[in-house]
This record gives sequence, C-alpha cells and structure tokens, in this order.
Amino acid sequence: MKAVTHRIREVFEEAGASGAVHARRIGTGAIDTPAADDVEAAGTAGLAEVNVDADARVVLASVFKIPFAVAYAREAAAGGLDPAERTTVTARDRTGGVGTAGCADDVEMSWRDLAMFMMTMSDNAATDVLYRRLGYRRIQAVLDDVGLHSTNIIGCCEDLFATMAADLGVSLDELGPAFVEAGPERIWKLSVLDPARTSASTPRDLTTLLAAIWTDEAGPPEACDEVRSIMAHQIWPHRLTSGFPGDVQVAGKTGTLPAVRNEAGVVTYPDDQSYAVAVFTRAESLDPCQPRIDAAIGQAARLAVEHLRGE
Repeated sequence: MKAVTHRIREVFEEAGASGAVHARRIGTGAIDTPAADDVEAAGTAGLAEVNVDADARVVLASVFKIPFAVAYAREAAAGGLDPAERTTVTARDRTGGVGTAGCADDVEMSWRDLAMFMMTMSDNAATDVLYRRLGYRRIQAVLDDVGLHSTNIIGCCEDLFATMAADLGVSLDELGPAFVEAGPERIWKLSVLDPARTSASTPRDLTTLLAAIWTDEAGPPEACDEVRSIMAHQIWPHRLTSGFPGDVQVAGKTGTLPAVRNEAGVVTYPDDQSYAVAVFTRAESLDPCQPRIDAAIGQAARLAVEHLRGE
C-alpha cells in the first residue's frame, strides 16, 4: 500500500494545489519532537501523528482567529471582560464579507456573540473589534503559553488588508477596486501570500494549539470549553467536514486568501476519540472558485485520521 503521505500529496496534486498537513491524536501521548516525514505504522500500534511537510511555514489567513478566540475566552474567564457587555460595530469596521463586516448599518452586539461570528462565519469586522478590545499582548500570550514558537501574527484583518493596499499603492478605502483591477502578476506578489511577510505558522503549531484547547491546557477549563463549543458551530461544510461521514463531529476554522485555502480543526468519532488536523493549501491558479481544492482538504484530513485510527 502506498504511504499515506504519498496518497495525500496525490490528492493535492490532482486538485491543482500543493499542501501541508499535520494530524495528531488528542489525549494519547505527547508529541515532543518532530517525527520524520512519511512515518508508516498502524494506528493501533500507537502512531501519534501524520506529517506532510508539517513544519513548513504556511500562510494562516483566517485560521489566525483561533488564538483570538482563546484570548477572548481567557479574558472572559479571568473577569477582565463581561461576555454579555454590548458594543457597536460601525462603518469604521465594514471591511466587506459576511456577518457584521457586510452590514449596511451599525450593529450592536455582545462580545460573546462577536466571538461566535468571528469563528463560525469568519466575520472580519467582529474580529477587528475584538482585537482592539483585547490588544496584541493577550493574543501573543496565547502563543507563548501554548509554545507556538513557529507562529507569528502581525495584527487583525484590517492590518492584513492594509498590507494589500500598500502593496497595490492605494489607500485602504481604495483596496476593493484596486484588487479587481490588479493583474495576476501583482496579486501573486502580495505580502499576504508570503509566510515570511504575513501572519504565518506551521501545521504542527496549529494542531498543538487545538490539542491544548481540547485538553484544557490553553487556558482555564471554562475558557477552553467555550472555544470548543464555538468552533463546533462553524457553518462551512465544504472543507474538513466534507471528508467525514455524518456521525463524525467536526469543529474547525477556515482560512481563505487568493490561492490560499486552509482549515484547522478537531474531528471526533462516535467512540469519543478526537484528532487535531491542520490542512494548508496553495493553489496553482488565482481562480476564486476552487471546489476541487476545498474537497481535497477534507480528503487529505480523512486519509490522515483514518491512518491514525489504523483503518
């Protein structure tokens, strides 16, 4: 039988993309050091991870919102933020997209509902309002406490959009039309597509964070429980979820940019065994619609998890 990593690479290649994957059991022994790529052993014999370029630097896109959610939940659990307190999302934060980011009028909402919108539908405005309330220091504290040494976050969604505007030589208000008019050569050179110049991490760091959330090591138990609950309500079924049968629960967070399609999450089987999976892809084209790559994310995740399960 072909090595699982080879089959995963084939899935990405057939979809017109390259990809990096890390999958690990949760609560079944620690993974202290990187394992060799292409490890082959039956899940029943104790294989703890599947690694396909798991230590390669990758663009996070909106997957960076996972540590934001942890920072919010930790601050709420510590009493530094009242989850029910209401705030207003105004025109200052309307970056476009779903949720409050695309609303025509001001929206008043609680902090916990903003956190829900940030994670379940990837609401960029909700993310930025929460970020300004929390501050960068609390986000970085999550990375430091969990030991995510390969993860770097440069700011919120507005900061990412600002780099795109700067790269295209326009103001933030002019970004939309300028992006539409920019040719492929300029788009490929954007900072947001370069892990050395934008918020970036590794698949291994993401599964480390997810495992810490699912074992109450990323913060107080009530904070980790809130993040798990929020992630379980994500509304997008076309990536990780598409690879698993209906009796498998998936809690995840997607990330999307030109040529970038990602998802990191936890899949839990009916036997209550959970697996953290992080899948990051880069398309060969800038086509905004890439259903084959979306499906490949689910296929790659399932191949990795089934291998861990010895199936």
